[in-house]
Amino acid sequence: MGTKKLNLGCGNVHKEGWVNLDIAPIPEADVVHDIEKLPLPFSDAEFNEIVCHDILEHIDYPKVLKDLHRILAQGGTIHIRVPHFTSKNNAIDPTHKRLFSVETFDFFCDGKTEGNRAGRYMYPDFVFTITKTPYFTFEHSRKFFWYNKLLEHWVNKSRNNQQMYESTGLSRLFPAQNIEITLTK
Repeated sequence: MGTKKLNLGCGNVHKEGWVNLDIAPIPEADVVHDIEKLPLPFSDAEFNEIVCHDILEHIDYPKVLKDLHRILAQGGTIHIRVPHFTSKNNAIDPTHKRLFSVETFDFFCDGKTEGNRAGRYMYPDFVFTITKTPYFTFEHSRKFFWYNKLLEHWVNKSRNNQQMYESTGLSRLFPAQNIEITLTK
């Protein structure tokens, strides 16, 4: 059996060779389903890879993460992108219900990740591993945001830099755009 992949909340991005799921009955969606209506319509350990971009901020995500853990094969990965808590997009989009920090996903992970302060004491019935340091993105598409490339490089050098960035006024002066993280079952 080959590798099976899920594009969760696909929107207008149809990935060839993937199962594309969205709440809206749009042409890009192979499966139409509200991800907050659990369980998801998939078998246990069905997917080796899940992409979950710009979804979790809209929902009650701990329950959804638990079900994603269920449908993810052992050793499989979930690629998540969420807005950082300082992102201006949080205030712009009225459908955003949740904010995210570099430490948010530590609550769903074992204690083996560098800088993991939380451990998995909150959700002991399922556990992920963070396989690499989360990555912060910053807006640098416009000329006057040139300094964000330098800041993005520094912030992403280590988990300690990320925690220092969030704990100081730097994050308020120079807001991040997104956090990208990969979780492994």
